[in-house]
Amino acid sequence: MPRVTITAPSKTPQPYRFQLDRQVVLIGRGSENDIAVDCSSMSVRHAEMLRVEGGYKLRDHGSTNGIKLDGKRCEEVVLRDGLSVKLGDVLFDFQLSEEEREALAREKVLDEAPVFKEEPKPVTDVESSESSEEPKKKTAGSASGGGRGFMIFVGLLLFALLAFICGLSLRHYMQTGGSLLGAIQSKTKTLKANREAQGAPAPLAPAPDASVPVNPAPAVPVEPAPAAPVEPAANANSPTS
Repeated sequence: MPRVTITAPSKTPQPYRFQLDRQVVLIGRGSENDIAVDCSSMSVRHAEMLRVEGGYKLRDHGSTNGIKLDGKRCEEVVLRDGLSVKLGDVLFDFQLSEEEREALAREKVLDEAPVFKEEPKPVTDVESSESSEEPKKKTAGSASGGGRGFMIFVGLLLFALLAFICGLSLRHYMQTGGSLLGAIQSKTKTLKANREAQGAPAPLAPAPDASVPVNPAPAVPVEPAPAAPVEPAANANSPTS
């Protein structure tokens, strides 16, 4: 585990240890820091130690007295084994074991390899013909796949229609005891007979044949009605009895 030793003026050095996977270690005068240092030259949040690839960095956190390396103030210092810096008036010593140095060395990023431009590969006649045939194969495959999908869809549709008709037939048989097809044929015949009866014209009387003479009906003699008897009127000059 990396070791940090904090030595405040006129105080006993205080060693601290932590795991290599610790990402951030806060250092300052405040009690909420990971390493709290009771010294007036330290800010409440003085600095932070950051885990980076291949080691650690010590970064100033906007403190008043800053970080000093060899008497020069720095915003950031890359920590290495045996390095000593000052946080205000407090001495900060950083130490690593041999195993830790080897583990951190394996994490260091190697120098970037140069980028080589790949020369275009000449295309032969065989490769050209193969590349031209590839789209045709893809098109044929997609067409056959589309045809199979359509046939499957039609098959499913017919199966659903057949199942629907069978369900209707079974339901009709359970309700009436007869065949659905026979009921449909009977209904069709009845409708056809009704349409024929409604559309048939009324029968016409046969026209008389002009070649056959028509005898007029004989006249019936009418007898005169008998005349009513006329009674003589009373004479005013005749004597009364």
